[in-house]
Amino acid sequence: MSRKSIILFNLGGPDSLDAVKPFLKNLFSDPAIIKAPGLVRWCLARFISSRRAPLARAIYAEMGGRSPIVPETEAQAEALVKSLQEKAPQHEWQAVIAMRYWHPFADAAARAVHEFGPDEIILLPLYPQYSTTTTGSSVQDWMRAAREAEIDVPTTTICCYADEPGFVMSLAAGTIEAVRRARETAPDAPVHVLFSAHGLPKRVIESGDPYQWQVERTVAAVRAALDGDVSVDAADYVTCYQSRVGPLEWIGPAADAAIEAAGKAGAAIVVVPVAFVSEHSETLVELDIEYRKLAEKAGAAAYERVPAVGTGLAFIDGLARQVIAVQGRGGIQAGGKKVSNTRVCPQSQSCCALAE
Repeated sequence: MSRKSIILFNLGGPDSLDAVKPFLKNLFSDPAIIKAPGLVRWCLARFISSRRAPLARAIYAEMGGRSPIVPETEAQAEALVKSLQEKAPQHEWQAVIAMRYWHPFADAAARAVHEFGPDEIILLPLYPQYSTTTTGSSVQDWMRAAREAEIDVPTTTICCYADEPGFVMSLAAGTIEAVRRARETAPDAPVHVLFSAHGLPKRVIESGDPYQWQVERTVAAVRAALDGDVSVDAADYVTCYQSRVGPLEWIGPAADAAIEAAGKAGAAIVVVPVAFVSEHSETLVELDIEYRKLAEKAGAAAYERVPAVGTGLAFIDGLARQVIAVQGRGGIQAGGKKVSNTRVCPQSQSCCALAE
């Protein structure tokens, strides 16, 4: 029986209020986040984390003093192993977590993998859409940790799955349910569906990062899955971006501006998080608390938020199918409906993981 290790990447989050500032410092020290010389970046990371720590502490205090992203990801790892054992019982499966900016880091994941002794490693980001700032950074960090742990095992990277059918099905099902609730609350109001993703500075996208293109790919797939469903018929759709920080110009439209506009139109608002697969501060606080207040103040007839896909069966089974499909291929694999090592991003997206 061969052994397969799956490395699940995510950003991580502070596990206590005392961890908020060092978490932020780790985040802003990443050269994929702040592209500046080492000493300059270190100084900026210290300055930004000190400035943002009080606000961030207040956000995490609203969540019980810690981020839920680690236990949520542990549950996803457990569900993924169960699905893989059912679909491919001829292998022994291990799924470990490698968070980028707080524990458990890639070094701990590497130690667990070394002890397991797999025949193959598959890197699986819990970022459906590829970006140099997320998947790219996490993969580089893993490669460092693997070298230091003296792991020399054939490795395959799944770089993205923006329109993977299970992921899309989960989002579509959640959207239909949320629209139904919104129409029950405000039967006469127009429905505005806002697909919200974490934003990025405009200059990152202009450098050739495919993230925005892939977000639009996800939204198009979800809209296609919704097409013809009477519960969402005649809804208005907007793709928007949240969580802007700093003075740089970010991609838009901004989620808060879109919510305010929909509220002023008296719409019933349904927010669909299309880039977050687990609940954390951007969903539980920014979307559920801050944007809800903004919507109500602007005059929204209703406000509903679609849950993150989490451990939903369709999503987890979709990930398992991706893992099984790439076994033994090596290198970087991309896609959703069909897994191949042919790039899915257009040539204009020069920072695509599969760019030559």
